[in-house]
Amino acid sequence: MSGRGDEAEARFAGYVATLGRGPGRSRALTREEARDAFGLVLADAVHPAQLGAFMMLLRYRGEDPEEITGLVEAARDSLGRDAAGPAAAIGPVALDWPSYGAGRTRGAPWFLLSALALAQAGTRVLMHGTNEFTGGMPVADGLAAIGSAPSAGAAAVGRSLDETGFAYWPAASLSPALDRLLGMRRLFGLRSPVNTVARLLDPGSAGVSVDGVFHPPYIALHLGVAERLGRRSLLVIKGGGGEAERPATKPTAAHLWRRERGRAELLLPALAPAAERVAVPDTPASFAAVWRGEGAAPPVVLQTVVGTIALALLALDEALDPAAADRRAQEIWQARRSDRGEPVPPGPATQFRNDAAFQA
Repeated sequence: MSGRGDEAEARFAGYVATLGRGPGRSRALTREEARDAFGLVLADAVHPAQLGAFMMLLRYRGEDPEEITGLVEAARDSLGRDAAGPAAAIGPVALDWPSYGAGRTRGAPWFLLSALALAQAGTRVLMHGTNEFTGGMPVADGLAAIGSAPSAGAAAVGRSLDETGFAYWPAASLSPALDRLLGMRRLFGLRSPVNTVARLLDPGSAGVSVDGVFHPPYIALHLGVAERLGRRSLLVIKGGGGEAERPATKPTAAHLWRRERGRAELLLPALAPAAERVAVPDTPASFAAVWRGEGAAPPVVLQTVVGTIALALLALDEALDPAAADRRAQEIWQARRSDRGEPVPPGPATQFRNDAAFQA
């Protein structure tokens, strides 16, 4: 039901004017202003013309850390109203994993296998997102390939976390209001700051997140918002299609925010030579085969999956260095169980290679 009215629209008009007054007069919204403005948006209290102007002015001006922090706070405020139950209903979450990539050249979501293996090792992982604009295999299709499914609503998310340690909460169920705003990309032909807000939402209040961005300038923005929100830890990389997936064939800069230590950058080595950049099958059948250890999976895929597990470990455990995280990630992958609950034998096809020859 719309909450629109003259008073709300008049209040919101002031925020649009602040953003759009023109050179030398416009400015970003303060954290408090952004929280109030976006709260009105999520409550459907503004006129559609105001909403369109607001979204594109935010985009045109560039994303400001204080402003985005306020937007994230408003989005978290709204979860109790327009999600399928408050985040507290799902139980504790150890790792927040947003998936909102929209790359046209993405293939299978190998990072999903990383999250599932990590969950089997005892880390409660909440993945959330939408792949509506991706050119690759959506997370929901990857789950279907291995006999699983997304969780619709807080109760289902909580059950999945309790039973498997992992849940995928689609944005359309998590927050219909945010999902509608993300869908406005079809109208504008451009992403909006709502994409950043969704990635930083942390609906399970884990306080620890692993995230990917498509454009490097967004890295400092994400870290700055995590700092302002007092999050415990955030690891951000420039990932394929904007996902938190570590590329196996080139070094990766991992950017960290830790509440106790501030910001840091880790240079993670390549896990496979560039010569191994081969066409990788990305059908549901091949995706499931990698998870089950069936057939000879391309080494570059296995190294992508294991290297991505290591990203999550570095976000979770400040005592780990990159080499130790890679070793522990290999152990986690080889100890996983298939969707049928059976251990996956670590045959030659699943051996992780991390010797000097693969650092070139």
